[in-house]
Amino acid sequence: MKAIIGRTAEQAVLLKALNSNEAELIAVFGRRRVGKTYLVREYFHKQMLFDFSGVHNESLQKQLTNFRNTLTYNLKLNILTEVPASWTDAFFQLRNTIEPLITKNKGVIFLDEFPWLNSPRSGFLQAFEFFWNSWASRQKNLIVVICGSAASWMIQNVVRNKNGLHNRITRKIRLLPFNLSETKSYLNHRNINLDEYQIMQLYMAMGGIPQYLKGVEVGKSAAQNIDQMCFTKEGILQTEFTDLYRSLFDEAGKHITIVRALANKPGGLTRKQILDVLGVSTGGRVTSLLDELTESGFISSYLPFKKNVRDTIYKLADEYSRFYLKFMEGNRASGEGTWIKMSSTPSWRSWSGTAFESVCLKHIEQIKVALGINGIQAEPSTWRHVPGKGMAGAQIDLLIDRADFCINICEMKFSTTEFSINKKYADELKSKADVFKQETKTSKTIMMVMITTFGVQNNSYKIGLIQNEVTMSLLFT
Repeated sequence: MKAIIGRTAEQAVLLKALNSNEAELIAVFGRRRVGKTYLVREYFHKQMLFDFSGVHNESLQKQLTNFRNTLTYNLKLNILTEVPASWTDAFFQLRNTIEPLITKNKGVIFLDEFPWLNSPRSGFLQAFEFFWNSWASRQKNLIVVICGSAASWMIQNVVRNKNGLHNRITRKIRLLPFNLSETKSYLNHRNINLDEYQIMQLYMAMGGIPQYLKGVEVGKSAAQNIDQMCFTKEGILQTEFTDLYRSLFDEAGKHITIVRALANKPGGLTRKQILDVLGVSTGGRVTSLLDELTESGFISSYLPFKKNVRDTIYKLADEYSRFYLKFMEGNRASGEGTWIKMSSTPSWRSWSGTAFESVCLKHIEQIKVALGINGIQAEPSTWRHVPGKGMAGAQIDLLIDRADFCINICEMKFSTTEFSINKKYADELKSKADVFKQETKTSKTIMMVMITTFGVQNNSYKIGLIQNEVTMSLLFT
């Protein structure tokens, strides 16, 4: 078996399925290029009996022909059987072929790109439901894995299915991009030994998507790799943005409109504000759009401090989408040195701050460990106050409300060297804490935390103001 980098929790789920004494139906979902297929194939390579993948927008007849050919090849059948007349016939063939092979040993059936098999009027989902309910669910040595990049389809039609698959999923895995630690391990595994600052730059531009990181070349800096992958005609991320959304969503234009709006508002938007962006007054479909983007990992939702669900803030979570919309879309500059030139502009400085903040919000557990509060019940949230009535406005993008009667207000700052707090910024921090205490009426102790790349310079403004520091290296743990 090839090395599986990270994915510790996911591998534990798959191990439980292997050790189970009952039939297992596992749903694996997540955005494309995140490593779903690789994880399943590599983990179950010894038990794999049938590995079949749907084709996007392919005809029913072609999908059934592919099914027959794959069955013949996977199981090394000597005779080429007839192409099934329907999915019901196809699953009957699969049952008859697999049944003798799982009498004593575990066997895995893997149906990849599951949503693409369910073409209009194909009867695929109903046939699969019958296959599982009438036979597969009774086979104690059988594991069926269904996988799809269209996360929203998988959630609505499989995990939350109200018909034949209702409550039939035994385990589910929502595969997310690598975190910083996993990204570093993946690059090291490929003999790419960049320091953490270089890896942070890559992560801020393309996130922890394994297929993107696969394009990082040995011997090149982060800037050189970003140049090659994003600003050359042959770069693998040149056309990824449009391809990515169109491959996942039927109404990709609406999803992209929301993503654009969030990219322009780093502080996030409420659901009502998103309705305004889309120019609609009712939100039934908007709720689905937000769920689909959230389940696919493109956006994240945050509940403001002491607020209810109606006040939820949505933020763009996908690093590549933010980078593309900021620097790549409509940009004529290309070739060697493009990104290095851009990285000396004010536009780069504003982006780097937003991008670093987004990375920090994905590593809240690491931040809690660094603060020594991972053993304390603590709830992360956001908070903002609109100025008025003589009170200054304030925004906190991360606060951690703790059960030990303390609240950490976290400030996230990207810097190429040690970050220095000057008088103006120190006054802003004091004002922010004062406004927060006055407006929330909290009696908890406020502790100010600085999360930076290389730490905070010791000076008179830091002393007495900053209680804790978290550096970039601690996000890699």
